[in-house]
Amino acid sequence: MCNRFARVLAAAAVFVVAAAPRAQTASGRFLTVEDYLNYETVADPQIAPDGTQVVYTRRWANTVDDKMDTALWIMSTDGSRNRFLAKGADAAWSPDGTRVAYIAEGEPKGPQVFVRWIAEGASTQITHVEHAPSNVTWSPDGRQLAFSMLVPKPSKWEIPLPKPPEGAKWTKAPAVIDRLHYRQDRVGYTEPGFTHLFVVPADGGTPRALTSGDWNVGARFDGLAGAVDIDWSPDGRTIVIDGLDVSDADLRYRDSDIFAVDVATATRRPLVTDRGSWSSPHFSPDGTLVAFVGYPFTKASYKTEDLYVVGIDGQGMRKISGSLDRDAQDLHWAADGSGVYFAADDRGASNVHFAPLSGALRDVTTGTAMVSLTSVSAKGIGVGVRASAQQPADVVRISLASPNQVTQLTRVNEDLLTGITLGAVEEIRFESSGGTTVQGWLVKPPGFDPAKRYPLVLEIHGGPHGMYNGAFNFMFQSFAANGFVVLYMNPRGSTGYGSAFGNAIERAYPGVDYDDLMAGVDAAIARGTVDARNMFVGGCSGGGVLSSWVIGHTDRFAAAAVRCPVIDWLSFVGHTDIPLFTANFFEAPFWEKPEPWLKQSPLMYVGNVKTPTLLMTGVLDMRTPIPQSEEYYTALKMRGVETKLLRFEGEYHGTSSKPSNYMRTILYMISWYRDHSRTAVPTETSRQ
Repeated sequence: MCNRFARVLAAAAVFVVAAAPRAQTASGRFLTVEDYLNYETVADPQIAPDGTQVVYTRRWANTVDDKMDTALWIMSTDGSRNRFLAKGADAAWSPDGTRVAYIAEGEPKGPQVFVRWIAEGASTQITHVEHAPSNVTWSPDGRQLAFSMLVPKPSKWEIPLPKPPEGAKWTKAPAVIDRLHYRQDRVGYTEPGFTHLFVVPADGGTPRALTSGDWNVGARFDGLAGAVDIDWSPDGRTIVIDGLDVSDADLRYRDSDIFAVDVATATRRPLVTDRGSWSSPHFSPDGTLVAFVGYPFTKASYKTEDLYVVGIDGQGMRKISGSLDRDAQDLHWAADGSGVYFAADDRGASNVHFAPLSGALRDVTTGTAMVSLTSVSAKGIGVGVRASAQQPADVVRISLASPNQVTQLTRVNEDLLTGITLGAVEEIRFESSGGTTVQGWLVKPPGFDPAKRYPLVLEIHGGPHGMYNGAFNFMFQSFAANGFVVLYMNPRGSTGYGSAFGNAIERAYPGVDYDDLMAGVDAAIARGTVDARNMFVGGCSGGGVLSSWVIGHTDRFAAAAVRCPVIDWLSFVGHTDIPLFTANFFEAPFWEKPEPWLKQSPLMYVGNVKTPTLLMTGVLDMRTPIPQSEEYYTALKMRGVETKLLRFEGEYHGTSSKPSNYMRTILYMISWYRDHSRTAVPTETSRQ
C-alpha cells in the first residue's frame, strides 16, 4: 500500500507501565508510571532558509486535562537558545526567513492559519475560515500561502414532511449517506464534502479556491483524508498537488494522480498519465522537473514506493531510485538540482540517501538508528529526528554533503532518563518456513542475568504492512523494567524489506507471518534465558489480528492481550472505515466466495482457544470497531474460556491517545499476565 498509509491497522504505540514502588539497582532505578507523565516527544523540525534557526514541534502529557499538548519551539542550529515559540503545530518558514506560518486554535473556534514575525515576536491570525486549514505552504515571494481545506457538500433528500407545530421539538432529520466512505477513525462521521486547494494573502485576506468540484486533492488510501502535498514552482506561477479526479474515486482503493495548477487562472493538468499511486510532488530548483513517489497500478497488497521525476510538461517520466526496493519518503531537492535527498526504512532502521538524476544512489547516513529528513536549508543543511536503542527521538542536524555527520540538537528526555537503568536491546535473526530470514529484537530486563530464565512477552505490530525497529521504545523498556524479556519482530508482510517480503501475505493474512512469529519464539527460547512455560502474547490492530490467530492455533502462551483486533473479515468490511483495504486481501467478495473470508478469520478458530484472553478496544474505534472485540468476547464466554473485555472511553483506534488510558493499557496487561503466570513473575521490589 502507499507508504504514507502503511500502518492502516496499526495503533499509535508508545506505552509505559507502572510497577510497585520504584526499584533501585546499583546503577539506578527502573521506569515507572511517573516517568511517562514527564516523557516528551519531538517532531517535524523545520530549518530556516539561511540555516541559522530550527522550529520544531514538542509534545507532552497534560495531566490535568488528560490530553497531549503540543507547542512550537525554536532554537539555533547548534541547539542553543532552545525556547518556546507559540502554541500550535505544522510550522513553515517564509522564503526570507522572517516569518513562520503555523496552525493553531483561533476564531471562529477551531484551527486557523497564523503567521509569526520572528524578530518582532508578534503573531497574526491569517484565516478566519469555518473548516480546518492544513498543509500550509509559502509562495516563493512570501506574499501568499497555499493550504487545503474541506468544502462542504451535504447530501440532500427532500420529502413532504408536515410542518411541525409551533414550539414542537421534533427529532433532527437523519444524515443522508450515499458514499462508501462516510466515516474516519479519529474524525468520526465525516461532514460530506471535498478537500480543495486554496491560496490566501500572507498578510491576511480572503482565501481563493484553486480547485473545485466533486473530487479531493490529496493522495488517499481507501478514502482516508490525510496530508495533501503542495509545492510551488520557483516563479510562483504553478502549484503541484496530488489528488484524484475521477467519477468513481469513492471506489478507488489507492489511486492518486499529480496535477499542475495555474495559480492565476486555476486551470490544471495532469503530469502523470499512467494509472497508479502517485504522490508527494516537489519542484526542482529551476522549475523544470517534478520529483514524486509511487508505483503503477497494482492489486498487490503491498508495493514499495519508488522515486520518480517528470518534466513540468508531463514528458520524460523516469525512475531515479534504481533497484532500491524501499519506500522513498521525505523528498528534498539538492540546491543545485542535481538530484533528490530522501529517507527510507530498511530492515528496522531508517536512513537518508541521495538519488542523483544520473548515476548511483549514495548514502548520507548509515547505521541502525531511525533517522528522518524533514527540512533542508538553502545551503544544504538538513534537519530531522533520530532515535536509537537507548535514546528516544530528538531533533538532529544533518550535513548532507558529508556522510554520517549527524549532530543531536535537543535532549528533551535527558533529565528524565538520567539515573534510570534501561534494558539492553539485542537484534536477532532467525530462519522461518521456506528458508526465510526474519529480523527481530529482544529487550532484556535491566541487570539481565543470562543464567536465569525470564518470562517472555511477544508483541506483534499492526499494519499488517508496518515495521518495528530497533530504536528506543518506552513500552518495551517498561515491560523489561518489570522483569519480562520482550520479543518483537518484523514477520513477512512487514515493510522495510522490499515488495516481495511485504507482499508475502497477499490473499493469505494471517499466514506465513504466523510461521515467522513462532520461529521467533523458538529462537528466543533456544538462547536459554526464556521460561517457555511463562510466555504471553499481545498486539493491537494488525497485532490484534495475529495475537487472536496465535491463540487459535497454539496453547503455548499462558495468557493473551488481544487489542483492537479484526476477528471476522465478513462483518469487518461493513464496520470499518477502510472497506476497500479489507476487500483487497481477497480474490473475490464474500458474497461470491465466502470460504477464504471465513478461513482467514480468527473467529473461526475460537473453538481451539484455551488461553485466558484480555480484550481491549476503544468505544469510538472506527478502524477495528468494538463489535469485532465483542464478537470474540461472546464466543469465548460461550465456550467457557476465561476472558475479560475492556471498553476504553474516549478512544478511537488504539487505547492510548489519552494519558490516563495510555497508562491503563499497560497496567491491565501487566496485571493480566501476572495473574495468569504459570510461574512467578518477579516484581520490582523483589528484584532490588
